[in-house]
Amino acid sequence: MKIFRKLGLAIAAMFTIALAACGSSEESDLTVVRVNEVVRSVFYAPQYVAIELGFFADEGLEVVLETGQGADRSMIALIAGDADIGLMGTEAAIYVFNEGRLDHAMVFAQLTQRAGNFLVAREPIPHFTWDDVRGKTIIGGRPGGMPQMVLEYALYLHGIEPGVDVEIITNLAFTSTAGAFVGGIGDFTAEFDPAALEIELGGHGYVVTGLANYTMPLPYTVYMANKSFIEENPDIVERFVRAVRRGQQWVADHSPMEIAEVISPFFPHSNLEDLTFIVNRYQSQDTWPQDLAVNRDGFHLLQTIMEHGGELQQWVDFDALINNSFAKN
Repeated sequence: MKIFRKLGLAIAAMFTIALAACGSSEESDLTVVRVNEVVRSVFYAPQYVAIELGFFADEGLEVVLETGQGADRSMIALIAGDADIGLMGTEAAIYVFNEGRLDHAMVFAQLTQRAGNFLVAREPIPHFTWDDVRGKTIIGGRPGGMPQMVLEYALYLHGIEPGVDVEIITNLAFTSTAGAFVGGIGDFTAEFDPAALEIELGGHGYVVTGLANYTMPLPYTVYMANKSFIEENPDIVERFVRAVRRGQQWVADHSPMEIAEVISPFFPHSNLEDLTFIVNRYQSQDTWPQDLAVNRDGFHLLQTIMEHGGELQQWVDFDALINNSFAKN
């Protein structure tokens, strides 16, 4: 939360921010929409399907996709007007809202409903229980980020206190955790795919459980835009949501191999077999919801997890942050 406060307020102090309007592509009549995704991951397969199969183009939109490599960076891009839409965790919008920003980010569609990271051990643990981490060290995520908070919540549910029963390393960059684990740091690491699978294939570790198994569905990764952008461009947001919805439906109706084939251009360093395995792993844990609208119970659970992690300044009212009108339409 301190990261969002520092960067968000610094930008607010330096600039009088006005969101850049979407423009038209010089080569077509499509309306350009700049999307900043928090990371590049198979976890967001429906989005890549919608891009690759032309679902956004069918809606008259050209998505220009950039990867922030962290929710703090993706949110800064949104605040600064360098992105029209952000794909990141709901917690990022909550942090900014609680800082009192008037033109804050509003969540308008949900892409994933489960945690996407896996606990990787150095040795196989066929019958893993959380007691296996007692006295050990886990490479976790960034403090205040949902991957780290879900990890802490899972530990809490099993009576394990971070800093007392287990040490968690939280000062590594998101892109450095897998390499640190391979290099000998930690007894466990919490990784998204494809990093988790690469560790397995390299013989450096073994996935023992998925963090998705320890919460009910919640708005884990969502699309959001500044309030002013939604008010000024409701038609664009509506068309954007329709395209994402088609991507979600297509993923639900097709096999992991078919999905992997479509999204493969976004993962040039992964072969089709590995991509298929990853898609299947995410499909099997009910990662992608059929309903893009954010559920009130899930939003409540997310804030409960944030509060337990000591990262929630104050609870945010559902209707103040969530705009389900486009997803419901």
